[in-house]
Amino acid sequence: MVDQPVIELCNLSVRFGRLEVLKKLEGSFSGQSIGLLGPNGAGKTTLIRTLMGFHSPSEGTGRIFGRDIRQNSKEIRQWIGYMPENDSFVASMTGIRFVRLLGELSGLPSEEAMERAHEAMFYVGLGEARYRALGTYSTGMKQLVKLAQALVHGPRLLILDEPTNGLDPPARRRMLKLVEEIRKSGRVNILLSSHLLRDVEVSCEEVIILKEGEIAVYCDLEEERRANRKFIELETQGQAEVFVSIIQGMGCECALYGERIKTVLPPGTEIRDLFKAAAERDIQIRRLDYKRDSLQDIFLRAMEGEPGGRL
Repeated sequence: MVDQPVIELCNLSVRFGRLEVLKKLEGSFSGQSIGLLGPNGAGKTTLIRTLMGFHSPSEGTGRIFGRDIRQNSKEIRQWIGYMPENDSFVASMTGIRFVRLLGELSGLPSEEAMERAHEAMFYVGLGEARYRALGTYSTGMKQLVKLAQALVHGPRLLILDEPTNGLDPPARRRMLKLVEEIRKSGRVNILLSSHLLRDVEVSCEEVIILKEGEIAVYCDLEEERRANRKFIELETQGQAEVFVSIIQGMGCECALYGERIKTVLPPGTEIRDLFKAAAERDIQIRRLDYKRDSLQDIFLRAMEGEPGGRL
């Protein structure tokens, strides 16, 4: 399973009766952390449940680490840790017992499940609360214990469905920090579904945007970030029009807004070349910033355009 894509979608369609929820999804995704975005009803939850084997494809198929979801669903589930959006707790059960139970259901022997349950509870910051009843947990603690049970059996793919749902700002930052630690460890791939664009932008390398059951846009955020290092906004101390003429002669594409210049650098041209050209003409560059489209810009364009785009 070396070098296998994390997720492959092969003409994947899902129907419920006459309603086609997912429509011929195609794509191969290999990022350490993959974001799944889309408005309500776009098909995000259906896609997650189909990948986990809870829904059967009407057409096509999908693969997780090269294993077909139609033929290898039992094996695939052993590889997945799933943090659902909705709570499903027995209020009187303690946190440690809950995580141990989910570990056992994932195939761990009882003693190993208990050992790993303790480790998982301490990892998410609930070590001191692990013997408390789940009914006494706050919203933030419930989200953390859901993360602990998703991690307890050592999954290869961690699926997080709205992990910051209902959290206040400090708890949200704590959750995102944990997700970032997991991503940076390199041991677990992540599929993160969220309606909060900022959560996906800071946590993910690739983004799939669904609209009406189709892939509206696929975006490699790392590639976008590298490409956008060539998109510059700068201001000069006067002589803006002169400087525009100079850098256009270097092959730069430019737009002038008062004293502000927006420019795209051609291949082979670097920031230092701009400063060198300015110094040779005794022009002062007062400010220079990299500019790039935010994930919000990308998302809004996807919602306005036709499905099937790729950035």
